[in-house]
Amino acid sequence: MSVLSGLLSALGETARDVLPIAAVLVGFQVLVLRRSIPHPGRILGGFVFVVIGLSLFLQGLEQALFPIGQLMALQLTDPEFLLQTASGALGAVRWQDYYWVYAFAFCIGFATTIAEPALIAVAMKAEDVSAGAIGSIGLRVAVALGVAVGIALGAWRIVTGLPLEYFIMAGYVVVIIQTIFAPRLIIALAYDSGGVTTSTVTVPLVAALGLGLAGNVPGRSPLIDGFGLIAFASLFPIMSVLAYAQIVEWRSRRKRRDEESPP
Repeated sequence: MSVLSGLLSALGETARDVLPIAAVLVGFQVLVLRRSIPHPGRILGGFVFVVIGLSLFLQGLEQALFPIGQLMALQLTDPEFLLQTASGALGAVRWQDYYWVYAFAFCIGFATTIAEPALIAVAMKAEDVSAGAIGSIGLRVAVALGVAVGIALGAWRIVTGLPLEYFIMAGYVVVIIQTIFAPRLIIALAYDSGGVTTSTVTVPLVAALGLGLAGNVPGRSPLIDGFGLIAFASLFPIMSVLAYAQIVEWRSRRKRRDEESPP
């Protein structure tokens, strides 16, 4: 009964959230453009599917993915587990002894980003608009690697207690330098790639990991240290996509140079 009531509550909340979007679209179509809505039955059915799909998806996150992410963070930072890999007593546990936390952060960052619906949609559109010059799979892998590295580095920051602002400032300095030398074709897409990662799949798990990690590492505050992982998940994909474009452009120039050079 609790699952059913949760699903009904999610349906109501999702319908409430989707209705303003539908109202804006219909209002501009009818009142501003003064045109009839094409295929109203199909559009209405699509909105129904959106509400049902989002409700099931959010309920699944609440019932499964979010608790698993929090549970994994708790287990990986459990003192008994750390004592198996620590070099000394619990008080002497070093940041290196949390290597399973970093590995889990990397893997969960990569897996959630690859499955992110927003990224899939953006990658497909980018491939269509660029006539295949930007590959959908290559873009998704580049973004996923950026998120994975960012979340792993963010987990290391939580364990070590280093200030978040230093990482963010240094990261954006790197992004600015990359932007100067990156192909213009990819710059706008790279900046958008940082936004699409912070969506329905990635955010619950990343937030659960950060809060669980900060709550179990001695001397860390969930409020001060637990948040901030999502900032890493937004920043590092920009770097990885720009780097991916630079590598592709370098290989293309090298291939053309080899073809043009006399045998």
